[in-house]
Amino acid sequence: MENHTCPWWLGYILISPVRRWLQDPAAIVRPYVQEGMTVFEPGPGMGFFTLELARRVGPGGRVVAVDVEPRMIAALKRRLEKAGLHDRTDARVSPADSMGLGDLRGKVDFTLAFFMVHEMPSAERFFAEAAEAMKPGGTLLLVEPPGHVKKEKFEDELRAAARAGLTLTDRPTIRRSQTALLKKIA
Repeated sequence: MENHTCPWWLGYILISPVRRWLQDPAAIVRPYVQEGMTVFEPGPGMGFFTLELARRVGPGGRVVAVDVEPRMIAALKRRLEKAGLHDRTDARVSPADSMGLGDLRGKVDFTLAFFMVHEMPSAERFFAEAAEAMKPGGTLLLVEPPGHVKKEKFEDELRAAARAGLTLTDRPTIRRSQTALLKKIA
């Protein structure tokens, strides 16, 4: 799988209020995230979804946001601090070869993989690590942009998810996106 990560400066465009007209973070995560959950967000950038996830998990929940770009994580931490949500969010820089989720093994209720799996060096490795971090019954919302990820490549990602033990349960509709809701059965 091709590895091309988003440049750090593009993060400012990705958190633009204009983007909310196309993809409302609250509407997208509302069906999947409740208070007290542990949520994993790989590739959060500067936090377009992270702040909403942190609001939804409440003070008893936790959001773990992992990115390879230190400048993205630094900006995300500033935004979380300003919003008063830093205490329920763990924003981490990960190495390029792993997401560093050993401390989350079997603890994640929900994973939001929004427009980022195609940027990973290996979809196989991504889904294996994500599935290992998830609880049985945990869900993963996979969302990819159709412009960057053609239908066959998206289907390859779904096959990689299945090999990691994640089962396709739904194809929710998100504007300008290819989507799949995956569940860890065991």
